[in-house]
Amino acid sequence: LGTEEQPYCLVIGGGQGGIMLGARLRQLGVPTIVIEKNARPGDSWRNRYRTLVLHDPVWYDHLPYIPFPENWPVFTPKDKMGDWLEMYTRVMELNYWVATKCLSASYDEAEKVWAVVVDRVGRQITLKPKHIVFATGAYGPPRRIDLPGADRFKGELLHSSQYASGDKFRGRRVAVIGAASSGHDVCVDLWESGAEVTMIQRSPTTVVKSDTLMEVGFEIFSEDALARGITTEKADMIVASTPFALVPKGQRALYEVIKARDAAFYDRLRAAGFAIDFGDDETGLLMKAYRTGSGYYIDVGASDLIIDGKIGIRSGVAIKSLTPSGILFDDGSELAADAIIACTGYQSMNETVASIVSREVADKVGPCWGLGSGVKGDPGPWQGELRNMWKPTAQEALWFHGGNLALSRFYSKYVALQIKARMEGIETPVYGKPSNSGAADLPPRGGDVDEGDRGGRRA
Repeated sequence: LGTEEQPYCLVIGGGQGGIMLGARLRQLGVPTIVIEKNARPGDSWRNRYRTLVLHDPVWYDHLPYIPFPENWPVFTPKDKMGDWLEMYTRVMELNYWVATKCLSASYDEAEKVWAVVVDRVGRQITLKPKHIVFATGAYGPPRRIDLPGADRFKGELLHSSQYASGDKFRGRRVAVIGAASSGHDVCVDLWESGAEVTMIQRSPTTVVKSDTLMEVGFEIFSEDALARGITTEKADMIVASTPFALVPKGQRALYEVIKARDAAFYDRLRAAGFAIDFGDDETGLLMKAYRTGSGYYIDVGASDLIIDGKIGIRSGVAIKSLTPSGILFDDGSELAADAIIACTGYQSMNETVASIVSREVADKVGPCWGLGSGVKGDPGPWQGELRNMWKPTAQEALWFHGGNLALSRFYSKYVALQIKARMEGIETPVYGKPSNSGAADLPPRGGDVDEGDRGGRRA
């Protein structure tokens, strides 16, 4: 794009989702700018805690057009992922603006154009795209739960989005609130750094051993599948062509196999005081991810530390308040802590819209993720689909794109095609009612999600 040329599409967020969508749009000839608040492509990975490693296998995580090389590790460390994304933006020649923050956006219904004010390295610029895509991650802003007495706590209190390393907590007592993916990962990092760690589990967690999931849950994305001619592209189509209404039955059968296969493991974990479930309908991790984006962990080592007592666990008691020296539970017991890390997740992506566009527009489009059209009683074709993701929303010319690497890879193609069609003036009728608030199957708190890793949802 020239300095005076306006983009047809502005992608807000230059993490994995924004980068993949930018690549798709460029290949389709759609003038696009991708803006990223960090200093370098890939910093959304680099800036996370030291031990973050993808829990999904490499065959599941390829980017469009350029697969990972054959010598790539099965599970990618965060900095290696960040470097790959940086390389990818250069090789794919993306119009990618770093150190750029989106300040505001408003839509002119008459002119059918957005006015988006951005701060690019201290200089304010107004862009006039026809479409904007929020690719700000799988989630929205950090969700900070109310902790009575937080003002009296004399130690350090952090949300996991602020956590980088356990080094400074060596020899200190640390409580980690949250028992999903980041809660486990942060606990392991703290334990490896020499802290005394206790996990506070507020609700049961679905845990699946990584080795088991690779063998019985990820067969379609594996070396064996490739040997049988099932490429990543074919596997994507097989997964995407299964209607959501049919997924629970298959997942329930899968988790019956997993529960029997790892029964001794689950018995040991329960005996350590850790609460386990497999969802209200026993469908396990994938349906939790689709429905709420919360409450699951792929075990890559933390569970053994809990079983062995190296990571303490407090489950089945609610936090009553913080005290100057720790946490008071509702059963009257106390836990001494020098620091508290709250792995309490993130709000829905539409909360980012509220801060950039308006509260009115955010409420009009409603929360993202969760199954349902978004309209109570709506029998239309979108009922039972993922809400707001990769499709037209209740706000014209506003889109959401995100998810883990696999979802971002596959659905970036279809978001890009929809935007390309509009640019070319091709008829694009929208069937059914766009998503907004009020779905019967909402994530908790109207879209809040517990914390997964930066890879987002996984199979």
